[in-house]
Amino acid sequence: MTTDWTSTPLTAGLVRGALELERTERGLLPHRLPARARAQCADPQLHMVESQPSGVRLVFRTRATVIELDTVPTKRAYLGAPPRPDGVYDLLVDGRPAGSATVGGGDTLTLDMTTGAGELTRGPVGTARFSGLSAADKTVEIWLPHNETTELVALRTDASVEPVPASDRPVWLHHGSSISHGSDAASPTGVWPAVAASLGGVELVNLGLGGSALLDPFTARALRDTPADLISVKLGINLVNTDLMRLRAFGPAVHGFLDTIREGHPGTPLLVISPILCPMHEDTPGPTMPDLSALSEGRIAFRAAGDPAEAAQGKLTLNAVRAELARIVAQRSTEDPHLHLLDGRELYGEADFAELPLPDGLHPDGAAHRRIGERFAKLAFTSGGPLAPPRAR
Repeated sequence: MTTDWTSTPLTAGLVRGALELERTERGLLPHRLPARARAQCADPQLHMVESQPSGVRLVFRTRATVIELDTVPTKRAYLGAPPRPDGVYDLLVDGRPAGSATVGGGDTLTLDMTTGAGELTRGPVGTARFSGLSAADKTVEIWLPHNETTELVALRTDASVEPVPASDRPVWLHHGSSISHGSDAASPTGVWPAVAASLGGVELVNLGLGGSALLDPFTARALRDTPADLISVKLGINLVNTDLMRLRAFGPAVHGFLDTIREGHPGTPLLVISPILCPMHEDTPGPTMPDLSALSEGRIAFRAAGDPAEAAQGKLTLNAVRAELARIVAQRSTEDPHLHLLDGRELYGEADFAELPLPDGLHPDGAAHRRIGERFAKLAFTSGGPLAPPRAR
């Protein structure tokens, strides 16, 4: 039977969770950092991850029983490692899971972990298809793959589509590393901030940026300028990974980062989250390097390349980061009653590592993402928590 399609232009009114939308030659590209921020950093890692739409979703009302979304995804391939699975598109209907899809084709970015070099190969448009839906009027959300840059090309349905007015739920703005971005989560709604947002009844804007939670001033300005009712920043692991700064620079940089956020959100609840447990870097500084022996076996894993003795000269470890963040928040909270601290080991600690170890030494798997999200929702969003939505506070 031939489907009588309705094509709906892809516009900002259908997109949630992005800070900016770029018109490209092929479609609409969601960004999680604005153009001015992107222009201030030439790091290809940052440009890759900010365009991966973690937390970004299409939202609309429709009676459609079939939905097709054309996209151009950018797949990642690592030399010497097995092929990565295709990114997942999660469908929610009236807030409940209603299916998933993947998209073939698209561009391919081939990365050499030993040199950092990358090569992009262009590919065709693909389609995510959802069928068998109820003909009732409903709110549909399509969560885009958290780990694939995704250009939106076309939206087709067998019934008309209407934008959904902005939710009255509080907006939660979160910034963090690849763990917040969703590395090793199975799907976009399985990323721990998405899990926590669903349980906490808040609207997520996820600025988790894999490898790029580095206290960059342009990221702080993006947080400052983004409307939000609740804010959290998860800091530390990437600064150790990259061996970017010493303890002397870290403290003032955190103060400056928080000062900038407070310029735009002077009284908004602001939660600083220290790193979850990562045994390789608890007392060993970075940098973090690919484990070449694992790569020779077709696995991706990492190792700490620093020397524990170097911590005495100010090289950062996770324990040093936690202690400094605790000191800074205690100092600032005397004048900022809406500033709070959460020790990341309350989200994932030693007992969790024993049960759900980090598969590559750095990143939680899908089950651990679920656990972290559930714990965060309980610790942060419930009544009395530092990010309890206004109605709960």
